[in-house]
Amino acid sequence: MGRTADYSRQSCSIAATLEVIGDPWTLLVIRDAFNGVTRFEQWQENLGVARNVLAARLKSLVQHGVLEPRLYSERPPRNEYVLTAKGKDLYGVLVTLHAWGARHVYGDADSGIDMVHKSCGHTLEPRIACAACGEIVKPRDLALTRAENRPTVGDVLPREEAA
Repeated sequence: MGRTADYSRQSCSIAATLEVIGDPWTLLVIRDAFNGVTRFEQWQENLGVARNVLAARLKSLVQHGVLEPRLYSERPPRNEYVLTAKGKDLYGVLVTLHAWGARHVYGDADSGIDMVHKSCGHTLEPRIACAACGEIVKPRDLALTRAENRPTVGDVLPREEAA
């Protein structure tokens, strides 16, 4: 897919995540899936991405279990793509990326898109909380532990063989 980064020797969940969703267009495909886009033509029109690039991203997301193809036409055969449970788990990633971009890229300029919490009517400012105790967690509240001989990204996500 034209990627130049090789994370295979890293022992890191962030590197492993980048291996699955870190190349150009992938997060925008997932963003649109959360917004109801399910068909190739819809993504192609929304994103303006080259058809071969989009096809490669969809194929990779299916191979990694983020999207699931579902046949919607037999003649000609056509699939739509829906988020799996694994794909839906990327929701928080997209929400926090949106907030970061609004704050640090757009800044005082208006991006034109706000995420409004329906229950209270306020613009969402996402925060990370501990699922066990509910406390809001800041970087200083975390301690990283590293196991010896932990698997690399290449161990858990072997690279595809070149075609």
